[in-house]
Amino acid sequence: MRQPAHGGNLAWAAALAGCPPDAILDFSASISPLGPPNSTIAAIQSQIGNLRHYPDPDYSELRLALGHFHQLPPEWILPGNGSAELLTLAGRELAQLAATMLITPAFGDYYRTLAAYNVKVLEFPLNLEGSGGWGLATGDWGLGNRGQENSSSLYLLPFSPLPLLSNSPPENSGLLLNNPHNPTGKLFSLEAILPYLEQFALVVVDEAFMDFLHPDEEQSLIPVVQKYANLVVLRSLTKFYSLPGLRLGYAIAHPDRLARWQLWRDPWPVNTLAAAAAVAALQDREFQEQTWKWLPPARNQLFAGLAAIPGFQPQESAVNFLLVESQQSSLQLQQQLLQHHQILIRDCLSFKELGDRFFRVAVRSESDNQRLIKVLSAKC
Repeated sequence: MRQPAHGGNLAWAAALAGCPPDAILDFSASISPLGPPNSTIAAIQSQIGNLRHYPDPDYSELRLALGHFHQLPPEWILPGNGSAELLTLAGRELAQLAATMLITPAFGDYYRTLAAYNVKVLEFPLNLEGSGGWGLATGDWGLGNRGQENSSSLYLLPFSPLPLLSNSPPENSGLLLNNPHNPTGKLFSLEAILPYLEQFALVVVDEAFMDFLHPDEEQSLIPVVQKYANLVVLRSLTKFYSLPGLRLGYAIAHPDRLARWQLWRDPWPVNTLAAAAAVAALQDREFQEQTWKWLPPARNQLFAGLAAIPGFQPQESAVNFLLVESQQSSLQLQQQLLQHHQILIRDCLSFKELGDRFFRVAVRSESDNQRLIKVLSAKC
């Protein structure tokens, strides 16, 4: 069976481990261990009888719920079959530009969608050398030289305004980035990204993990989306609410752009059960507060445990996963953990800048985190 390019491939992991998929302890997919919320399960069950009908093609109730949640008119929101579908539509837009800038290491689906439309890609790698040394290599346009800690101990990666750099982006070009950044877990500040909206014809910001930050700590561009017709924000509802099997995301952008996207895609991309679950999840304030309370101590526990193991150097993260530099092959470590302990970690071979010396782990429950730390400590 082919090596997966994404985390969470339990069929592949189970085949390698020689066990049922439900026996795998999955640290490879950055999904909250707290969900799905009971409210979403109840909403799904309530809609079983409606499976005999087509979904509302306009998703009016879902867009109203999302609009209320983000304090936006519903016409500024387009639900999709996971953020991956909406990323593909963004790729079609980016293909109309001269080039697209991509901050690397980058999520593999970015390359998929850009290649599908033959987009010219200009890569700008983050500097991964040394602890805290996050930024672009010297001489490139873009990011600052060092992560800075704010009052909430979230590591921000500040952007330098492009006009101050020797190399400006090509005319009529686009920018695709994710915030918080995957796979490093670093958080870009809102103020740091804003200058790019003046420099690029189209800026697509993937905020798939932004909801793991408390609203007081978020650095989302959603509050400024109505000011910039060239801004697209992508969001996912599946990671925070533990619903990846439902495939649900949404785009926030100018209504004219979203109306164009609607013409490009197949009808009814969001199924009835997913739409109902999303409406319930958005209203589940108790689950949201529970997640924001759970994550920081659980992340600190996992970080401290990994940092105490010789040969491992975890990176500070603002979200629900940690990137870990390893002195041993991450692929070999992954296979050993699977075959002997039924534990799946995310190798970073699909990130060419990282290769075989990095792996990524999701933050899970205290007992799961302890199990991973115990096994890794015994092996090292």
